[in-house]
Parts: sequence; structure tokens; C-alpha cells
Amino acid sequence: MPSASSPSPSSRVPGVLQRAGAWLPTEVDRRVKVFAWLSFIAEVLIIGTGGAVRLTGSGLGCPTWPRCTADSLVNTPEMGIHGIIEFGNRTLTGLVGILALAVVVLVWRMRHERRVLFVLSLVVLGGIVAQAVVGGITVLTGLNPFIVGFHYVASVVLVSVCAAFLVRMNQPAGPRALAVPRWFAGLVHATTGLLALTIVFGVLTTGAGPHSGDASAGRNGFDAEVLEHVHSWPGYALFALTLAVVVAAWRLRLPLRRWALALLAVELVQIAVGLYQARNGLPELAVGTHMVLAALAAATMTVVVLRLKAPIAASRIERDRATADARA
Repeated sequence: MPSASSPSPSSRVPGVLQRAGAWLPTEVDRRVKVFAWLSFIAEVLIIGTGGAVRLTGSGLGCPTWPRCTADSLVNTPEMGIHGIIEFGNRTLTGLVGILALAVVVLVWRMRHERRVLFVLSLVVLGGIVAQAVVGGITVLTGLNPFIVGFHYVASVVLVSVCAAFLVRMNQPAGPRALAVPRWFAGLVHATTGLLALTIVFGVLTTGAGPHSGDASAGRNGFDAEVLEHVHSWPGYALFALTLAVVVAAWRLRLPLRRWALALLAVELVQIAVGLYQARNGLPELAVGTHMVLAALAAATMTVVVLRLKAPIAASRIERDRATADARA
């Protein structure tokens, strides 16, 4: 028996929690940065594995949810490669959730001083839970193409939120103001709208195409060939506006000019992959690459948008310099 002077197990719990709380950072340090990047990479990776599930016809490899079968939580040997691929994607969702939870815990002590970071981390964690439910609905509805499309769009949004966290964690806390001319900010926002429109039409095009995720899954009923052309129109307009953003950003020597150039580079690769897949019968690898590139384009666009503003003192300097350069 423990002596009267020794603490009981229940009394030791608060001490353990206090020590654990003291270990958490009070400012953005290496731990926060590492787990934030891991969370971002995992969100992009799960788009790739989700695409693999669909493109290999493994969408119903686990025919029910939340269990893989009515009698098994995991895939069985009888389910073959499709069961392995589908269950593997479900397993990766757990890893993505753990990484998101780690980020929430790491920013806990700075939730008041860096409220934006805390809110963004909660959005990612809550979004992953919601995505798991939507994924289950996708399976239970037999891979309804509209729900599958919503599932993908939500994943792209989560990638963008993770990108926003990466941007804001490297910026000081406090109020921010516009650091570019207003017309330039308007041009960037118009470009963002075109990117969103391009992704939506891309989702509809995929939902009308041959990659349904399972031989028994239906399509959305649209003409895939027509949608391919409709999808390309905002895509080319997006490229033109992005080129205008790059030229203006370099002429004004704006700090975001390198990110604007990175966005243009991603779009160039995306256009090349899109043309290749359209002219070669939609090969699976090209379609999957196209899906991942769309998410990376959205993430890069998020960085560009967030860099339109800067801490108030810095924003005034940048805006005045840009205005002077424009007049010159």
C-alpha cells in the first residue's frame, strides 16, 4: 500500500497536465512549423490517394462505411487490390486527423495572442472530421458523382486553409492593411474567382467522364466532350489574368511577385497536363496529376491573396512605393 505521504494517482494527474501545458509553445517555433507543413503535405497527399481510389476503380473496394464490410472493420483478402487501395485511403484520413490535432494542441497556449492560427487549425480539424462523414456518404450512395465532386472541392478548400496557416504563422500578429494598390487587389480577387470557377467546371467534367470509381457508379448526365471545352474557357482566362498579375507585380516590385510567378508556373503545367489528358483518352496518371495540381494552384493562390495585406506599418511603406512606381 502507498504511504500516507505519497500522492494518490488522481492527485498526480493535474501535475502531469501542468507539465504538459508548460511544454507547449507560447509562440510559433520549430515544432509548430514542422507539424503545420506535415499537415499541409498530408492534405495534398490524401487528394492524390483519393484520386487513386477513383482512377483504379476502387471506390467501392470497401462497400460500406464506417466498417469496410458488414463483418469487418478492415479490408479482407477476398476484396483484393481494390479493398487495399480504398482502406489505405481511409487509414490515411486518420493520419491527416492526427497531424491536424497536433497543430491545434501546439497553438493552444497562443490561442488568444494568435487567434487566427488557432481558428485556422480548428477549421482544418473540423473539416477533416466532416470529410470523413462525406466520404462515408459517398460510399453509401454508390459514388454519386455530385457528392464525389463536393468531396474533392472540400479537400481543395482544406489544402487552402492549411496554406493560409503556413502564411500567417510566419507573419507577426496584429492588425493588417492593404499593401498594394486597390486596383491590383481587385485584379487578384478576379483571378481567384476564375480559379474557383475553373475547378468547379473541372469537377463537373470529371463527373461526366469515364473515371467513376466503380463500374456500377453512375455519371452526372452532362456531355463530357462539351464540358471539356467549357472547362478550358475559364482556364485560359485564368492564365491570362494571372499573367497580368505577374507583370503588374514585377513592374511595381511587390513582395508577392515571386508567389505570383509560382502560380503562373503551376497553371502552365496544369494546362499542359490538361491538354495531354484530353488528347490521349484521359490516362489515369494524368488525371490524378491534374487533380493534385488544381489543389496546389488553389494553395498558391491563397498565398498570393493573403500577401495583399501586411502589418499596418509595413503595408503603408509598400503601398506608397507601389504607387510611386506606378506613377513613374
